[in-house]
This record gives sequence, C-alpha cells and structure tokens, in this order.
Amino acid sequence: MLQFASALRGYAIEASDGEIGTLADFLVDDRTWRTRWLVVDTGTWLTGRMVLLHPTSIGRADHGRRELSVALTRAQVEASPELSQHEPVSMQMERHLYDYYGWEPDTLEYAFGANPIASRFSAPPFFPVASDGDIALAARDCDPHLRSLEAIRGYHMLGPDGALGKVENVVIDDAGWSASYLVADTGRWWSGTQVLVSHHAVKDISWAEREIHVDITRSQVKASPPWSALGDVDKDYEKDLHDHYDWPGHQ
Repeated sequence: MLQFASALRGYAIEASDGEIGTLADFLVDDRTWRTRWLVVDTGTWLTGRMVLLHPTSIGRADHGRRELSVALTRAQVEASPELSQHEPVSMQMERHLYDYYGWEPDTLEYAFGANPIASRFSAPPFFPVASDGDIALAARDCDPHLRSLEAIRGYHMLGPDGALGKVENVVIDDAGWSASYLVADTGRWWSGTQVLVSHHAVKDISWAEREIHVDITRSQVKASPPWSALGDVDKDYEKDLHDHYDWPGHQ
C-alpha cells in the first residue's frame, strides 16, 4: 500500500510487550531506494534515544490505529547497540545491529558498499555533527549511499532544462518499504501543481546544494498523467506514468 512518508511519521512502534516509540524517519539506500533502517524515537521511555529497526522486523501495519508492530521485545531494543547523538550512522554501527539482532543484509555490497568513500557532503548525518573534526572522523566509516528521507524534503529538483520544483514528500510502499516516488511541488512555473517522480529518474543528489538532479524535462512533466490524491495512484495509473516516462516497470 502506498503511503506518504510524512503520514507514517509519528506511527507508534509496538513491540510484543508494549510500545517502544514513534517512527521518526526512513534511511534508504540511494542505489535501490529501499529502506535500510526505520528510525524510531523512543521518547520518554529511553529518554529520547533513537534506535534503528530493520524493515524485516516490521510486521503488521494498522493504519487505522497508526501503529506498526515489530517482532521484538522492549528488552531487546533497550539492550541494542546505542547510536551516537553527534555522529552519522556508521557502517560499524550497522554491522553491530545486524549481529545483535541476527538480521541479514540484502547483500553485503549493498549494505556496506563495495568501496565506500564518503566526502563531507556525500551523506548527511541523521544526527547533527558537532564540529568539522567530528565530520571527518565519522565520514571515515560512513556509508555514502545511506540517505535520510526527512532530509530530502525541501530539496530543489532540477531537470536538464530547468527547475521542476521542490520535494514536498516521498511516497513509500509499505509492502516492501521502498521509496517509490518523490512528490514535487512545481511552484511558480506550473502553478504549484504536484507531480510524482519515480526514483528511477534521479541521477544525482547534491547534499551541499540541497538539489536532486533528474533526467526528465518540463515538457514531459506537463504531459504526465495527472493525479490529485494518493488514492488515485493505483496499478493502472502507475503503468501509465511509467509508460509516459519510459521508466522500468513499477513494483
């Protein structure tokens, strides 16, 4: 089922023996746009500590109650490796989490990168970094392909013939927790019409400039199948949209 990422934020995360917190963000691999980690704010239970949960641990989604169930206990989450509040999520931390919970990454190359090289702006940290020294230290073990969906909101989307708008939201498929589409507000050049842009169109992300570069033109966007609500985006609409842009088949 397709859901706006903004609508999923704040969902209660229910362990087998009680609530552990609320959903705060999604960390995705920018090569596949699959969610690698769900970021959970534990609130008053663990004094605002953030924890990462792998999508395979997520069970039933109750959209009526705004809840996601996880196949874990509160004790397991409490004893899990702790994230630093002042550094990016490191590959070492990811390895610790995989080992602790017994989770398996999709592939080691996609999980940790075949030859990961991180620059200061290649992957923005989910947690604020305190200094340039912290940035340099953390970047040594930072996966340059791990991206925060919350950080993408507000980024300028640029096509080969000019600006297309700003990213207002992300559409998540909660069946596989992949980021299927970016929602772009076209702003002045097309009266603020909102359009869906598949991750297949993304060519590059500049964290330094807060820009997402795509390979679609303004004329293609104007001629794309219209939509007004997420409920309009069914399999037939997705087929028409992908056929229009010649994107690979939708999932």
